[in-house]
Amino acid sequence: MPPETLLDLRHVSKNFATQRAVADVSLEVPRGAFFSLLGPSGCGKTTILRMVAGFETPSSGEVWLNGQRIDALPPYHRNVNTVFQSYALFPHLTVQGNVEFGLVHKKGHKKVSDDINRVLEVLKQVRLEAKASRKPSELSGGERQRVALARAIVLQPDVLLLDEPLSALDPQLRKQVRGELRDLQRRVGVTFLFVTHDQEEALSMSDQIAVMNAGALEQVGTPREIYTAPRTRFVADFLGAMNWIDGIGVRPEAVKISAQGRKALVTGVTYLGSFCHIAMSLVNGGDGGETIHAQVAAGCAFTPGQTVCVTWNPEDEVRV
Repeated sequence: MPPETLLDLRHVSKNFATQRAVADVSLEVPRGAFFSLLGPSGCGKTTILRMVAGFETPSSGEVWLNGQRIDALPPYHRNVNTVFQSYALFPHLTVQGNVEFGLVHKKGHKKVSDDINRVLEVLKQVRLEAKASRKPSELSGGERQRVALARAIVLQPDVLLLDEPLSALDPQLRKQVRGELRDLQRRVGVTFLFVTHDQEEALSMSDQIAVMNAGALEQVGTPREIYTAPRTRFVADFLGAMNWIDGIGVRPEAVKISAQGRKALVTGVTYLGSFCHIAMSLVNGGDGGETIHAQVAAGCAFTPGQTVCVTWNPEDEVRV
């Protein structure tokens, strides 16, 4: 049985003056999924997030959440919450105070014991119960992000909207935090709608990914589907490197340097730790010196000017 659709965008478009930011997007987000909107800057992904949140109104189309049409509702009547890039924590409040604030403000009364218990439970879920009395300035970047997540989750939204929430972190911390974020989503079961331009981020965390380009949807699928079976050349190129040879695409990691195959001249070798990136120029059979790239184990020794042979398995070919 397919998962139940929680968020449903039906032919949604958004125009700003003469510019169309989102063009006729239809999209179904399953309940309980980690769903990512992936694409370059200006492709419309954040505009979609803002229309779901209620910060923008669609020029046309409908937005449905949990069986209710919400595109005409104000933000405070939608059971969604947003985690922004800056986290927007209150510096004068403790971790617990930040998490309590939204809950008490929404309910419109002073906190009660049930609220406190709920806050403490959420702090435990994000592994911050031991730092409940600290101020944001006393936390690391990853911990501040978890406070922002806890403040959103404590309100028990139908869907949590995350607008590039890892962009302020350094690369090493981003890798650590994205694993924690994925684990957290699985533990709490809240549907995540995650906006990112980072392909590795989307591939490593998502149940499903919607790839966007120039306001339109290019492809929706699992990370494996969109990487191994892209439907358009844009998706193929955006989701990692791709060699285009004789009308087919081949990923660098699928290219093998062996004793047989097409002859190629090594033009560059880049050491990248666990692997080497080999740039080559095809030289045989009228290929016209097309460039091809391979990703090989770091222990393999190749040098510029060396002639090699390259091949790949037919099942690794991409045709779009």
